[in-house]
Amino acid sequence: MAQVVFSTWGSSVVDNRNVTGEPAAASYRLPVAFDGQQPLRAFMGWDGIIVFDKDVDVPAMAAEYMQRVQTMYCCGKCTPGKKGTKVLADLLQKVIKGGAKPGDLDQVADLNALLQNCKCTLCPSSTKPVLDAVTYYRADFEALCDGSRKPKNERYLHKITAPCMDKCPAHIDIPKYVEEIKNYQYSDALATIRENMPLPAVCGRVCPHPCETACRRKNVDDAINIMVLKRSASDFEWMHKLQHPANTVPMKDKTVGIVGAGPAGLAAAYYLALQGYRSTIYETLPEGYGGGMVAVGIPAYRMPRHLLQRDIDIIQSMGVEIVYNCRVGQDISLAELKAKHAAVFLAPGAHRSKPMGVEGEDAGYKGFLKGGIDFLRDAYMHRPTGMGKKVVVVGGGNTAIDCVRVALREGCEASYLVYRRSRKEMPADVWEVDGADEEGVQFEFQVLPTKIIANADNQVTGVECVRMALGEPDASGRRRPEPVPGSEFIIECDTVIPAIGQDMDLSFIPPDMGIDITKWNTVVTKYLPIKDAAGKGLNDSMGNPLVRTLMTDCDGVFAGGDAEIGPLTVVACVGNAHRAANVMVRWMEEGKAYLTEQEIFEDLLTYLGVYDKNEPVAWLDSADRANQKEVHGRERASKGNYSEVELGFADSVAQAEADRCLRCYRMAMVAL
Repeated sequence: MAQVVFSTWGSSVVDNRNVTGEPAAASYRLPVAFDGQQPLRAFMGWDGIIVFDKDVDVPAMAAEYMQRVQTMYCCGKCTPGKKGTKVLADLLQKVIKGGAKPGDLDQVADLNALLQNCKCTLCPSSTKPVLDAVTYYRADFEALCDGSRKPKNERYLHKITAPCMDKCPAHIDIPKYVEEIKNYQYSDALATIRENMPLPAVCGRVCPHPCETACRRKNVDDAINIMVLKRSASDFEWMHKLQHPANTVPMKDKTVGIVGAGPAGLAAAYYLALQGYRSTIYETLPEGYGGGMVAVGIPAYRMPRHLLQRDIDIIQSMGVEIVYNCRVGQDISLAELKAKHAAVFLAPGAHRSKPMGVEGEDAGYKGFLKGGIDFLRDAYMHRPTGMGKKVVVVGGGNTAIDCVRVALREGCEASYLVYRRSRKEMPADVWEVDGADEEGVQFEFQVLPTKIIANADNQVTGVECVRMALGEPDASGRRRPEPVPGSEFIIECDTVIPAIGQDMDLSFIPPDMGIDITKWNTVVTKYLPIKDAAGKGLNDSMGNPLVRTLMTDCDGVFAGGDAEIGPLTVVACVGNAHRAANVMVRWMEEGKAYLTEQEIFEDLLTYLGVYDKNEPVAWLDSADRANQKEVHGRERASKGNYSEVELGFADSVAQAEADRCLRCYRMAMVAL
């Protein structure tokens, strides 16, 4: 619980300015110090104001807030926004300079009402804190008008965001590229995407699109189909044989060594190249299999290989070298990499399958496969998988779903998925589960394998299971599955594939490098000691320190993606690697690994949360969400058929879907 001087955040007023007794307490997801050192004195944004320091000049802050909104972000595409923000900004500047009359302040409410008619929501949301400031700090405004006091010279920091941008781990400017698609500016849209996502063909197909969970359009009807719009921009380029803009940045002498050619490694190399630094990526897999888990873990019916390779080719065209068939720790040591390069980035991915922990797992039975990741990798690389005719996959995530669907395409007669919880509680994406269902996968929910059964020839013949009932919620919030006594049964099969999780292989990191490894087998990186009012350190949604530099305790060695935080999505790996690339550049140029104030602000806004699912949104005509067409029918999963299942948007459909966007930009400002 943090004590505040004054707040209108969340539509509730907390006023401790003249309280003589115990001040009212309020809870806010903001730190005491912005960067662990500089006190956060006040916050101003789309939902009001929060003042922590009574000496903050609220009128001066409001005037500067509106000035930046008007000059930097008002698009000018509608009359209320173009003219209303200018009048409001000028009025507040006039107040600050002592040229206004107290009665002029009454215009603020009128201008606020006018700006509610704007084309997008940036201008209306920006007037909320200004109106609150004038309403509750009117005496301070009037004192400026009559010249009885002068404005204070304070330092402010601002950042533009949006609910979707904030929720996107890569912080892609989603409203911008969506509007560019609406205007048929596909090349511009793709350029906007590539500012934060160098794998648009990949992310336009396999992203779990967390951005859509924070789309304000949901408060009206349904979220914008943001992921497929990203695919539309990428598809437009390659279908029209357009060339990716060449990198014209002069290259510098210093180089970076990168372990792993997965999304994190490729993204880091891309953003380093844009800043003039060449990278060499050391990849264990052979040539033709760049992309890490995207290449050997995501089936081609979801991610066509020629499009993945196109994204990789574009990155390589920028001066990035990929050395294939090179296992760091075996073919070249980490110490050698550090000696050879000015900085090293560890992004090996999560290529190891986790064991199930059931009886018979370690018996060497024929038909018990090592893990889902290994099965998918072998299938894609056209190596023997060891799969028989009746396949049981254990797990409930996307890897498990990929395994049961690939098993059908590899020619099995029956494909079963066994999961200990209910369908509703599966961590796999709903649309992927639906796809498996359509293709004929047989599901056994609330079932736990307990023993692998084999015959005298050590061939798997089945898996013994027990039915589960859902009990009380566990630490994850999901109901804990508990065995039902006497419910044991056997699923006959000749193949069992565990797909219950992935792990990193960090054996290439020698103990004498001074790089710490957590008990979860992830690399420890440095972070800023940002705390709340109770002195508790702030963590992200995965329990890691909120603001991390991504440099290890070994100077010049950085870590990102799966290796730094555990198995991640493509978009999360890319966002993480982009941050790492920026910090590595500072390390090479200044000898210091640090985060800019904008990067810190970005993390704080994500922690605060920009989207309000309960926010009432003005009535709009309902417009149905566009969903991409698919190939339907079980034949799409026939043996050898890895043709893409989802077909994307026609241009006209993409434009119509983009037109549903509300352009929900928000601006936040802090006083430091």
